[in-house]
Amino acid sequence: MKLVSFERYGKTGFGVVVDDGVVDLGLALEGRFADLKGLLQGDGMAAASAAVQGRTPDYKLSGLTLLPVIPNPGKIWCAGLNYGEHVRETGREVSEQPVFFLRVPDSQVGHGQAIPRPPESIKLDYEGEIAIIIGKGGRRIAEADAWDHIAGYACYNDASVRDWQMHSQQWCPGKNFWRTGGFGPWMVTADEISAGAVLSLVTRLNGVEVQRATTEMMLHSIPRQIAYASTVAPLQAGDVIVTGTPGGIGAKRTPPLWMKAGDVVEVEVERVGVLRNTVVDELAG
Repeated sequence: MKLVSFERYGKTGFGVVVDDGVVDLGLALEGRFADLKGLLQGDGMAAASAAVQGRTPDYKLSGLTLLPVIPNPGKIWCAGLNYGEHVRETGREVSEQPVFFLRVPDSQVGHGQAIPRPPESIKLDYEGEIAIIIGKGGRRIAEADAWDHIAGYACYNDASVRDWQMHSQQWCPGKNFWRTGGFGPWMVTADEISAGAVLSLVTRLNGVEVQRATTEMMLHSIPRQIAYASTVAPLQAGDVIVTGTPGGIGAKRTPPLWMKAGDVVEVEVERVGVLRNTVVDELAG
């Protein structure tokens, strides 16, 4: 299934993409779950799959405003420096353990929505990534069991305000500007992608490819990331892990390639889809 969170006429909802439409799971499941995170926490995936069988879509996909796949995650763990090419271009060394930082929920934006470039900086950079959404929580999850804890996969653009990221050794400010992290367009459920499948990741800026990698190029695998993060704190259904960006970021090009108003950035993940956002200038105030 492809699961989405959306807004329609000022009201939020969630559903299953069927062809060019969406089955509203709030209606189909008669309000049993408040949102997509609630569906995951309530072990409602089987009920969702059954509810869409033979049901006509309630809305056209094109008529909805898509929200971040999980608009209200409890935790967003983001892996840094997780591809060798990216480590080399930044002049750093490969770390023995995964490098993680956190994003906050309102730093995210859905597919088709604008990423605002803040007036405080022109150094807005793209970072195409693969996101995983946790479906079954746990503490100290073993790597061998990690695949069983994944609800699904999505595209992510960990867009970064580079000068604010580098104000100190803590990356948090530049990674959490309002609505800069693209997350979508939907979650493809884990039953559609076999555990350990090699997935390609491509980022395009205005139609030009700027990043390309596969999951087998990760320095710390998805199971390793789940094991590490769940050791720090219990993972819960609806939590998100963003698994790192490959080389080719704008900051390390000559000259640097910063995103500007009017640019269109796309992140494509094999067997998942394409996340697309347009950059706009955010007005001060």
